[in-house]
Amino acid sequence: MLIKRIGEATALEVRATGIPYAFAPCIAVCRDPRWGRCYESYSEDPKVVQSMTTLISGLQGDVPAGSEGRPYVGGSKKVAACAKHYVGDGGTFMGINENNTVIDAHGLMTIHMPAYYNSIIRGVSTVMTSYSSWNGKKMHANHFLVTDFLKNKLKFRGFVISDWQGIDRITSPPGVNYSYSVEAGVGAGIDMIMVPYAYTEFIDDLTYQVKNNIIPMSRIDDAVYRILRVKFTMGLFESPYADPSLVGELGKQEHRDLAREAVRKSLVLLKNGKSASSPLLPLPKKAGKILVAGSHADDLGLQCGGWTITWQGQTGNDKTAGTTILSAIKSTVDPSTEVVFSENPDSTAVDSGNYDYAIVVIGEPPYAETFGDSLNLTIPAPGPSVIQTVCKSVKCVVVLISGRPLVVEPYIGAMDAFVAAWLPGTEGQGVADVLFGDYGFSGKLARTWFKSVDQLPMNVGDKHYDPLFPFGFGLTTQAKK
Repeated sequence: MLIKRIGEATALEVRATGIPYAFAPCIAVCRDPRWGRCYESYSEDPKVVQSMTTLISGLQGDVPAGSEGRPYVGGSKKVAACAKHYVGDGGTFMGINENNTVIDAHGLMTIHMPAYYNSIIRGVSTVMTSYSSWNGKKMHANHFLVTDFLKNKLKFRGFVISDWQGIDRITSPPGVNYSYSVEAGVGAGIDMIMVPYAYTEFIDDLTYQVKNNIIPMSRIDDAVYRILRVKFTMGLFESPYADPSLVGELGKQEHRDLAREAVRKSLVLLKNGKSASSPLLPLPKKAGKILVAGSHADDLGLQCGGWTITWQGQTGNDKTAGTTILSAIKSTVDPSTEVVFSENPDSTAVDSGNYDYAIVVIGEPPYAETFGDSLNLTIPAPGPSVIQTVCKSVKCVVVLISGRPLVVEPYIGAMDAFVAAWLPGTEGQGVADVLFGDYGFSGKLARTWFKSVDQLPMNVGDKHYDPLFPFGFGLTTQAKK
């Protein structure tokens, strides 16, 4: 399965950097694309998210028969995985990051919890608590869900880790009563606390509380027992240091080929031709002259999005190695085809260009977490005007680079073809592979594509379900022989 192979390659690359632990997978069920972390979620459908926990078996290895449900890391080429963010992070009000998930217990258990069952069966080593709240109660302080349910009822045997400064945020404003936050977080059942800065203060507060029986020693014993169990399972005591022989795994060609395959298979073709009888895709490689336009056509940083070399991501081609969509197009078309690139062409240039067809690549800027929260979900300027300028006089395919569905309904009529490319990362060649028919389109929408943000939240199965493109939609094309 593709997702398992991605996990295996990721484990090797992470180990090559000397790190034995990955904060993946994010098994959030994003119910509202206004959430800035929606692209970290596999789907709005819990069943799809459950199926993607296969990534854990790629990262950690397959749990031996009879050991299901115990933390497992299968040797020095695997990493400990982390199911996150427990629980309900994808269901917050209006998709506001770190906010409140208002849902009854049945909804929490049937939408947001199922992938945790699969993760535990697959031997996930760790679970990270969510910044968000459930019906007003901060998850980092939720003893019922962390201890009673996850540890006692689901029999999770790995350790629970806080999010970055997660216990600080139990209070509002964060850190206003730190000793209370330590007591509430550790008391809720968090075993390892992510303290990026004020670790001496944390150690002093925790020590004081244990000495004064505010936090019982049994709680400390449980945390230590769980952390040591995972560390022993990982083999950290036998081989605590990085393995320099793995350095060749970093960015190697086989992994890039796998990423390119993932790009091809994840692209979703949403429109192909003004009518079904006149499809535009696949595009001919041999043409007189073609136009490539848009801000995202020649920018690796925009293809990759956030959570890349830097937290928020950045624009430009100088931070990581890879193939932009423009360079992929140039290397795919016939050598006789003239490729003209203009980020934001004016209508005179388009009209007089005598182009056979155009490829418009536009989308979102990079973002991570709260910085990506958006109440309007519009395509940033000049994206919409580029679509209108180019598509009114040339046959055009629009390729959208984004972490989620965006408002496209006003422009869809102008396009001859429309492709959701999500965040294809470094391997832009995967986009050209399907545009030009070396491979067929096969991807399906893992989330509903709305017409207007006024409809949100809107998920498959809702009473008033009226999407632009429904969950599971995706046109197919055949590879050219």
